[in-house]
Order: sequence, then C-alpha cells, then structure tokens
Amino acid sequence: MKKQNRLDINRTKTKVYYVISFILVALIAFTFLFPLYWIITGSFKVKSEILSATPVWVPTEWVMTNYENLMSKRTAPLFDLTLGSLVITGPTVPGAFRWLLNTVFMSTMSMLLTCLTAAMAGYALAKKRFYGRGILFSLIVCAMALPKQVILIPLLREMSALGLYDTIWAVIVPIVGWPFGVFLIKQFAEGIPTEMVEACRIDGASEWRTFTDVMFPMIKPGVGACAIFTFINSWNDYFMQLIMLMSTKELTISLGIATMQGENSTDFGLLMAGSALASVPIIIVFLIFQKYFTKGITMGAVKG
Repeated sequence: MKKQNRLDINRTKTKVYYVISFILVALIAFTFLFPLYWIITGSFKVKSEILSATPVWVPTEWVMTNYENLMSKRTAPLFDLTLGSLVITGPTVPGAFRWLLNTVFMSTMSMLLTCLTAAMAGYALAKKRFYGRGILFSLIVCAMALPKQVILIPLLREMSALGLYDTIWAVIVPIVGWPFGVFLIKQFAEGIPTEMVEACRIDGASEWRTFTDVMFPMIKPGVGACAIFTFINSWNDYFMQLIMLMSTKELTISLGIATMQGENSTDFGLLMAGSALASVPIIIVFLIFQKYFTKGITMGAVKG
C-alpha cells in the first residue's frame, strides 16, 4: 500500500514538473517569437495602425503598401561584372532586391570559405604535431577576445590596398579565418581517435584524402554549427558593412533600409517590411542546418 502511494506521489510530481516546464518553455518561446510576429504583421499594416497609441495586434486591413514602397524607392543593376576594360551591367531592379542578393552572397561566401579554412586549420591543430603549434593556437584564442573595432583601421587600409574597398569582398575577406570557427572545429577534431588518422597513413592515403574521406565526415556536426554561427555573424555585422560599403549598388539589406529613413521622420512600416524580408534567409539557413547545429552543441556538451 505504501509502495503504491509512493508511486502515485512520484507520478504526481512528474506531471507537475512537466506542466511547469511546458509553461516556462511556452513563455520563453512567446518572448522570442513575439518580436518576429510584430514585425511581420506590422509590415502589412497601414501607417495609422502602426503609429496607434493602442496596440493593433492583428491588422484590420492587410496591405502591401510597405513592400511596394520598399521596392520602388531605390533602383540598382541586378549585377555588374568587370572584366579588364569590359564592364557588364545587368538589368535595373528594385534596390531592395539587389541589397538582399548582396547580403545573401556575402553571408553564403563567408560561410563557405570560413567553414573550409576552419575545418582544415582545426584538423591540423588537433591532429598534427609541429613546432609552434601551441603558440599558434594561443594566438588564435587571444584573437577571439580582440574586438573587431581595434583592427578596423588596419583592415580598412588593407582592403584599400587590395582594391577591394567598396565591394562586397571587402566584407567577406576579413571574416575568412574566423578564430572562433578554428577553435570550434579544433575542439571537435580533438575527440576523434588519432588511430584513425594513423590507419589512413598506413593504408597509403594522402593528407587530403584523409581529411576529406575520414576527418571531414566526422566533424560535420561542428562544421554545421560553424556554418550557422558564421552566416548569422556575417549577416548581422552592420558595423563592418557600414565602414566598407559606400555605393548604393553594393549595400546590404540592413544598410539599404537605413538609407531610406528620413532625417526628421521614420517610416516604421518600411523598416518592418525590410526587416521581415531580411529575416527570411536566416530562418531558411537555420532550418537547413538545424540538425547539425543541435548535434554539434550536444556533442560539445558531452565532451565538456
């Protein structure tokens, strides 16, 4: 009888625990999702509802005016390629579309190049024994604590010397070799048995073959987590974009929206439409890499 009572008490405690956990998770999810809901619904509201002192939770009239203003205020060529003295310019499109294309290209290239360099550097630091390895890794860790604002002037002069200033590559190149990415992949590679690398050497596999066929598939969760971090970091790096980009056709979506604000007034509907448009690629990337991101964080927690 006492045993049955204890089981009933334990079941009751478990149910209460799950109910409380569900409520807390729901509150946290609501806190994070509400700003996104407000931006998306606000982008379809008329100006009077956006500026209303009483919050309008659901638009009484769904309009596309804000998106039309976003697409019609500025124009830019879809692309422009320079091949020596030959300049190829694409058709004229809404400026917001070109800015979004620039931002997607910038973040995607930064993600790919950073993941490639971080994976190779992390593998070398984790599995190779060479002189100065510890010093090199210490410098990378120290670089993680160095604010980007400290090295902004040298970066600006470097991009100017390379002829990349006011091009989208001026924002991409400084991100490649991100110290945190190298550190993240290195920690994942540390957990892979060294015997596997030695077995590849005995079988006659080259270093590149060992990396691509053995190591890379095993550190893929870490690369997935690095990809998400790099994409979001590149997408949200407003300060670097503000310093490196000047021309209208080279702007990112966040810079382009900022240039549309008036000096004495702010069109909040236009800002919400631009913010909603800019959030779509990030959501898509997270959904694609969610499995690797979750697995990577879990593996890192187990190793810790």
